[in-house]
Amino acid sequence: MNDTVDEESAALRAALARNASLLAVLERAAVLDLPGWYLTGGAVFQTVWNVVTGQPATAGIRDYDLFYFDGSDLSWEAEDRVITAAAVAFADVGVSVEVRNEARVHLWYEQKFGAACPPYDSTEAAIDSFVATTCSVGVRVEQGGRWRIYAPHGLGDVFNLVLRPNPGEGRREAYETKAARWARQWPELTVLEWPE
Repeated sequence: MNDTVDEESAALRAALARNASLLAVLERAAVLDLPGWYLTGGAVFQTVWNVVTGQPATAGIRDYDLFYFDGSDLSWEAEDRVITAAAVAFADVGVSVEVRNEARVHLWYEQKFGAACPPYDSTEAAIDSFVATTCSVGVRVEQGGRWRIYAPHGLGDVFNLVLRPNPGEGRREAYETKAARWARQWPELTVLEWPE
């Protein structure tokens, strides 16, 4: 890693350490040992926004998204077994943890959101598909307490409160809806417009 990446990673770990619920989810997720798992979504980048803006670390966080990737069994029953085990593991953490097998998303996405979703080939590919590149951050704790951070667009926008669209995903309405909601909670955000 270069110095900038090391500094960004250390800053991310320090910011996330301010959210005790997030740390508890990471610790228990590591025990579940799900294939290719990451804690991702708002719980990660919104914790950083809260730290940067001086809000309580958990302010505005609706849930904690735990993604994993298991292509060996795409049945709902297999995913439901994981969700049930996770519900037990996270029962006393006090936050909503949404567990999803990203290998299955293409099976239900169109019915729920009205647009097709090509199959992902990894958890990282699912994180890459977020409507804002700023949100494309995943973290996990591996054996020995080593943190793995997946941030294909870096962490600069997250710490600088810049919301940048991901036009390759083509979901302008979803981006604008989320951006408006997030700007109400974090008015310091600079929301970049969807490119024409």
